[in-house]
Amino acid sequence: MTHPQQPTISPYGSWKSPITTDLMLSDVTNLGLIMLDGDDTYWIEGRPTESGRNVIVRRTSSGEITEITPPPFNARTRVHEYGGGEFVVSDGEVYFSHFADQRLYRVIAGSGATPTPLTPEGEMRYADATIDKARGRLICVGEDHSQPEREAVNTLVGVPLAGGSAQVLVSGNDFYAAPRLSPDGSQLCWLTWNHPNMPWDGCELWVGDLHVSGQIANARLVAGGPSESIFQPQWSPDGLLYFVSDRSGWWNIYRQRAGQVEAVCPRTAEFGQPHWTFNLSTYAFTSPEQIICTYGEHGRGHLASLNTTTGQLIPIETPYTAAAYIRATAERVVFIGGSPTRPSVLAQLDLKTGQIDVLRYSRRLSIDSAYLSLPQPIEFPTENGLTAYAIYYPPHNADYKAPEGELPPLIVQSHGGPTSVTSTAFNPGTQFWTSRGFAVLDVNYGGSSGYGRAYRERLKGQWGVVDVDDCANGAKYLVERGLADGKRLIIRGGSAGGYTTLCALTFRNVFNAGASHFGVSDLDSFVKETHKYESRYLHSLIGPYPERRDLYIQRSAINFIDQLSCPVIFFQGLEDKVVPPNQAELMVEALRKKKVPVAYVAFEGEQHGFRRAENIKRSLENELYFYSRVFNFALAEKVEPVEIENL
Repeated sequence: MTHPQQPTISPYGSWKSPITTDLMLSDVTNLGLIMLDGDDTYWIEGRPTESGRNVIVRRTSSGEITEITPPPFNARTRVHEYGGGEFVVSDGEVYFSHFADQRLYRVIAGSGATPTPLTPEGEMRYADATIDKARGRLICVGEDHSQPEREAVNTLVGVPLAGGSAQVLVSGNDFYAAPRLSPDGSQLCWLTWNHPNMPWDGCELWVGDLHVSGQIANARLVAGGPSESIFQPQWSPDGLLYFVSDRSGWWNIYRQRAGQVEAVCPRTAEFGQPHWTFNLSTYAFTSPEQIICTYGEHGRGHLASLNTTTGQLIPIETPYTAAAYIRATAERVVFIGGSPTRPSVLAQLDLKTGQIDVLRYSRRLSIDSAYLSLPQPIEFPTENGLTAYAIYYPPHNADYKAPEGELPPLIVQSHGGPTSVTSTAFNPGTQFWTSRGFAVLDVNYGGSSGYGRAYRERLKGQWGVVDVDDCANGAKYLVERGLADGKRLIIRGGSAGGYTTLCALTFRNVFNAGASHFGVSDLDSFVKETHKYESRYLHSLIGPYPERRDLYIQRSAINFIDQLSCPVIFFQGLEDKVVPPNQAELMVEALRKKKVPVAYVAFEGEQHGFRRAENIKRSLENELYFYSRVFNFALAEKVEPVEIENL
């Protein structure tokens, strides 16, 4: 592509960009859970153009790619509402959860047959399965929703491979995850925790002996507790139990050997992550002596080989700054890799030659680097003399230049979780903004993962305070350095990031507009309405309820509408069980009455997060249109308008 020798002078926000919503959503697949079965590789593809359907796909060693789950099957589980661990495979037999009825199904890869149900109709959900071939069953997490008047009941269950009702194996605690069989099939390990903890606050790793009958005996605690988080227990090929623990303040890899727990590679780095979805994998064995792992350090992801005998960590050079769902055999490693300038891919590393091949692209999107803004990790001062972290993206488009003296509008992005972490991996949504002349600051506020347990715990009892301060201070930091227009500061976020957005707009006089994507506005009602997994989460983020109901009221934007006077746009899925629609609708109605500029975009059929292409497109274009009207700049292209009341 050729570029004009002299860039066109045009105000920030008015630049014409080749990164359109149609380009972003064309031929796009969201890559997910990976499984290896001999020489075959299986993975999940989330397809926005098929109403967000999750498809299980197989690639053989010869390179042949086929779909395993035909329409209308949707491999997605609602356990914990966030799901994950949708399928498992062994010797070509695939077992998966179907979203429509939450039953488990079985299909033989390559047979062309229609999947057949394993479990009966009912109100049970299943996730995170492992195959116990010796006893002819799956062992997985079960979630019983059969009695609406009570909280869902979570257990570990055995499901016969021949089909039938699940048998409860382990019960009594609020949550379970990661049931994993030892290589000889004689032992089962699992994670468990209870309200009000989330698994990244504290959970326990247990091991039990498996009888021929299938029952578990001699269950014993290996590691963990109320203030130690355990992640991804996994058996080595020679039968040692490995896991990730943050007992040192950092998620490091440990193992149990001769009855003792020992660190394999002590380091001030994060080898784990928050357990929001099932079957996440940050490391995998190629042999008893070698682990391939990913870890985060100083805001950047690394891939490395870990010698389990010496503890030596050897970096593996790749084009990727982020890696997920790592799986390995003796010969190869497969993972989802992300880089700053290219969409994520399903990558395969040949351990003998070091060659990396792309097995699948998340999208066939090739964007000229002249339109890409490169991420710049930054640190900035925040409250109480502390430091916070963010990734800064300056506006960039080779075809345009702003008028002399004009500063760009700044979009501060507040991620969800709130324990999530933003990375330098390519995000077309970010480039959508920067290529039109917006600066973007993606904030890893206190509470984010990736910086150790102490940083995560900054948010303990301080949600709606620390996160808001860090977002506000990040914006002010860029304004002070002449990198952003202090009169055009925007904050946007989804879910927990939406809550931070609404609090920042209400309780701080920094931002001039905002966008809340399925954000929480009323903590008092949210704590009573949300699903089981997060029903006590706010006990640690805010305080015990109802004892500290005063804090829930104080930190809810809905109760302080008199302090909110800048324009806000709201986006909401009408089937969201995590953040119900009334959280947005209450705010919209209150702002409407106060005559504050407000827009509301609701999507039928969407849950927590938007999966359908047409809705993703509409939300981005509506948001761009909203900012153009609020800050009175012309758009270079036609986008779908949205009704803005009181403007």
